[in-house]
Amino acid sequence: MAEERLSTRTLLSSAKSQKPWLKKAAEFPILEKQNWLIHMHYIRKDYESCKAVINEQLQETEGLCEYAIYVQALIFRLEGNIQESLELFQRCAILRPQCADNLKQVARSLFLLGKHKAASEVYNKAAKLDQKDWEVCHNLGICYIYMKQFNKAQDQLHQALQLNRHVLTYIMLGKIHVLAGDLDKAIKVYKTALEFSPENTELLTTLGLLYLQAILAAGSMMQTHGDFDVALTKYRVVACAVPESPPLWNNIGMCFFGKKKYVAAISCLKRANYLAPFNWKILYNLGLVHLTMQQYASAFHFLSAAITFQPKMGELYMLLAVALTNLEDAENAKRAYAEAVRLDKCSPLVNLNYAILLYMQGERGAALAQCQEMEEKVRLLRDNSSLEFDSEMVEMAQKLGAALQVRETLVWTKQVEDPKSKHQTLSTSKAASFQQSLGSNQALGQAMSSAATHRKLPSELRTQATISFPGPRAHYGSMSH
Repeated sequence: MAEERLSTRTLLSSAKSQKPWLKKAAEFPILEKQNWLIHMHYIRKDYESCKAVINEQLQETEGLCEYAIYVQALIFRLEGNIQESLELFQRCAILRPQCADNLKQVARSLFLLGKHKAASEVYNKAAKLDQKDWEVCHNLGICYIYMKQFNKAQDQLHQALQLNRHVLTYIMLGKIHVLAGDLDKAIKVYKTALEFSPENTELLTTLGLLYLQAILAAGSMMQTHGDFDVALTKYRVVACAVPESPPLWNNIGMCFFGKKKYVAAISCLKRANYLAPFNWKILYNLGLVHLTMQQYASAFHFLSAAITFQPKMGELYMLLAVALTNLEDAENAKRAYAEAVRLDKCSPLVNLNYAILLYMQGERGAALAQCQEMEEKVRLLRDNSSLEFDSEMVEMAQKLGAALQVRETLVWTKQVEDPKSKHQTLSTSKAASFQQSLGSNQALGQAMSSAATHRKLPSELRTQATISFPGPRAHYGSMSH
C-alpha cells in the first residue's frame, strides 16, 4: 500500500511539471479593467448604469482613467451640461495631449457654447496632429462661417471635400454662396453634390428653392424699375411652386401698391403677415399702404408692431409720427419725431416733416432749428454724392422756408427736372443703409410717396398739403422652406 501511494504522488508531481500552461491568467491593468462594461452600457444608452460604473472606476484609479472621463463627458453633453462636458474633455486632453480626438471634442463643446473663435483655435491644433481628418476641416469651416470669415470657410470646406466627399459639406459650401448673394455658384455646388448623392431629398429641395429664388430676384429687380406687370408674371411662376412664401406675397403686394391697387396690396401683405408675423418689413409696408389710404389707426397699429422688431430705425418713428399727427395726437407725434431725429443722423426728410409739425403747432423757433439741421444734412449729402432730391420734397422745403421767413439758400435752388427721379430720392439712399440682411433678404424697390394729408395747415403751406415719407421694403430673392 505504501508503495502504491508513493507511486501515485510521483505521477502527480510529474504531471504538474509537464503542464506549464496551467499558470494563472494575467490581469488587465487597473486603469482599463472596466472599460468594456462602460462601453457596453453607453452603446445601450443605459446612462445611469454607465455613470455608476464610471464613478466606481474613477474612484479606483483616482481620476486617471481617460476612457471613463471621456464617456462621462459625452453623457454630460447629451444631457445638455455643455460646460461640465468641456471641463472633462479638457482633462482628457491633459492626460493624452497628442490625441486629436480629445481636442476635437474640446472644440465641439466650445462651439456648442458659442465660443467659435476658441473652437477654431482648438480645431487648428487638432489639424496639426491629424492633417487628413475630414471632420476637423469641415467643423473648422463651420466655425469660420459663424465668424463671418467666408473665404477661410470656403478653403476649409474645399479641403474637407478633397479628403472625403460628404453631402453635409456641399450643403454648407452652398450656404456660404447664398449668404454672399452668389446664387449661380450655389446652384453649381448643389448640382455637383447631386452627382454624388442623386437621391438626397435635402439637396433636391434646396436646389429647387434656389431656382425659384433666382426667379424671385429677377422679379424684384423688375419691380424696382417700375415694371410691375412683368414682375407679377415672374411671381406667378414662383407662387405655383411655393404658395406660402412670405417674401413672395410681400413683393406681390408692393407691385399692386405701385400700380395704385391698394386694396389688393393690403390683401397680399396681410397674407404675408399671416405667414411671417414677426417680419418687420411686411409690417412696415402694411403701415405704408394704410397711410396712403388715410387709414391712420391701422397704420399706427402696424408701424408700432414694426418698431417692436426694429427699434433702431428712425424712419419707422417718422412714419408713426405722421400717423399720430393725422390722429390729432400732436404730443406723441412730437415724441416720435424727436426719436426719429435722434436715430437718423443723415436723412433731412425727418427734419422736414418734424419742422412742418412744429410750424403747425406755432413753434416757429423749434421749426426753424429743424430747418437749419435739415439744410446742413443736405449740404453734407450734396458734397459727398451726386444724389438728386425729390422735387416735391424740395418744393415743400422752399415753401416752409418762405413761411418761416428764411432766406433761400443754394441748398434748395436746384430743382429736379425728371419726375421719375422720385424713385431715386434721399429717402431711398438712407433707407438702404438701414437694411440689414435677414437670412438672405435684401431691400430693394424704394419709392417716394406723399400720402398723409394734413387737416390743419397754415394758408402759406396749403398748396402742398402732404408729408413725404419713404417707400416700401421689398424682399430680394428669399424663399422660406
